[in-house]
Amino acid sequence: MASIRRTLSPYQDRSHQNGGNVSPFSVNSPSHKLNSTSRFALGVRRFIGGEKHSLPRKGFRTWRRSIYSCLSFFLVGFLLGLAPFGEFEDVRSPDFSFEVNRPPILDVKEDIVVDKVELAVVKRENVKERFDYVARKQVIVVTPTYNRALQAYYLNRLGQVLRLVPPPVLWIVVEMDVASTETADILRGMGIMYRHLVCTKNLTNIKDRGVHQRNTALEHIEHHKLDGIVYFADDDNIYSLELFETLREISRFGTWPVAMLAQSKNKAVLEGPVCNGSQVIGWHTNEKSKRLRRFHVDMSGFAFNSTILWDPKRYKKPTSRSIRQLDTIKEGFQETTFIEQLVEDESQMEGTPFGCSKILNWHLHLEAHEVGYPKGWLLQNNLHLLLPIQ
Repeated sequence: MASIRRTLSPYQDRSHQNGGNVSPFSVNSPSHKLNSTSRFALGVRRFIGGEKHSLPRKGFRTWRRSIYSCLSFFLVGFLLGLAPFGEFEDVRSPDFSFEVNRPPILDVKEDIVVDKVELAVVKRENVKERFDYVARKQVIVVTPTYNRALQAYYLNRLGQVLRLVPPPVLWIVVEMDVASTETADILRGMGIMYRHLVCTKNLTNIKDRGVHQRNTALEHIEHHKLDGIVYFADDDNIYSLELFETLREISRFGTWPVAMLAQSKNKAVLEGPVCNGSQVIGWHTNEKSKRLRRFHVDMSGFAFNSTILWDPKRYKKPTSRSIRQLDTIKEGFQETTFIEQLVEDESQMEGTPFGCSKILNWHLHLEAHEVGYPKGWLLQNNLHLLLPIQ
């Protein structure tokens, strides 16, 4: 029996349903996998090396676009990872120190707005609150002084009184020719505000010494425009604290009666205003030689506002000239001629205290003229006389 053999074609172009023969162009064929790997490697090599003639232009652009997209997304993600979103903690070197009873750390994230700040005084038990500040007028005390046996005693006595007066107090002490070291030491040791002035006026009459010393103080007040109540207080007079308290109540010009020891030193007389309340209605006078005076006031029996000296617009002064004491006036009339430059009549005066019923200072003539002035205010000899007898 004749057999017929069919020659198999080297190229199988038919597909088998049972999968007996696999086409070389099948996806699962080894040749297809090898060709895909080769193509990928060839494409990468061509992309890197710049070869463009092997793969189609469309495939090359596809690979290039894909790589560019990957790099772009990587770069965007890297930058977004570095950008601070929300809150982040400051990473620093850890603190490994050990603390006992360490207070907790409070993280305050909300803004605190302070609407009003009030200062309060905390009250303690058995402690009383004190507010000593009181707005007061300045008292300017003018004191002429000169070298004599009891000068140190007088200055110390007056200085101790001024120390007790509530501030502000300015003590202007005027000496003749030169400022002595003894007076300067007393002023420095008092602990009050002072100014040590020197009158360089060449005097022909020693009785005019106090006049020029007071004028030196008036020039100083006018030049520096010191604001306060000016009071002429001689160092040998006696003053009460109440007097300096009433001085601050004066607005323009104030006056009060002064007790004086008569020349015979066997009785005391009054010299000063007679008042109805605070209104001056008359004057005390006992000496016939002084009845011709316009105002019967002692030098230590009046005080005035310093602005009269350097602020003419504030007060209508009777004269446009500088207010000074006159050395051409007869002794005993210095006070009235000076007051006439400050006020016109009694209507511009203020009687103090109310009713002028108190004696606030005394003018005593108790100077020891026979005692010599010791050098440096020190008694170098006969010191045993100062010691008590055993």
